[in-house]
Amino acid sequence: QARPVESGGGSVQTGGSLRLSCDVSEYTRSDYCRGWFRQTPGLEREWVAGIYARDGTRSYADDVQGRFTISQDGSTLSLQLDSLKPEDTAMYYCAAALKGVWGSCRLALATFRSWGRGTQVTVSS
Repeated sequence: QARPVESGGGSVQTGGSLRLSCDVSEYTRSDYCRGWFRQTPGLEREWVAGIYARDGTRSYADDVQGRFTISQDGSTLSLQLDSLKPEDTAMYYCAAALKGVWGSCRLALATFRSWGRGTQVTVSS
């Protein structure tokens, strides 16, 4: 499968907003989980948010809950980042995986391996 292509990153000040987008046209089945991860140098990639394509159920990591919003529109997956903090600085990646037997999209998305190049988000204080 083709690797996802992320876009929309940039540099903002604390409290600013960005909107990330990803083409997920390779993952159009309704039983796919789609989501976002982020990674800072020297640390492991961490899950940020997920959405189940079939019913739109959303889930978020605790530290972005209430500030980030994941959405889907056809073959485009988006992540609205509001009230950004310096600790949100990272490379952001999108991912997709069949929910299958996994109990949650977070668990399903952890199986994704075909990472794209990501899009850089930098938040300055």
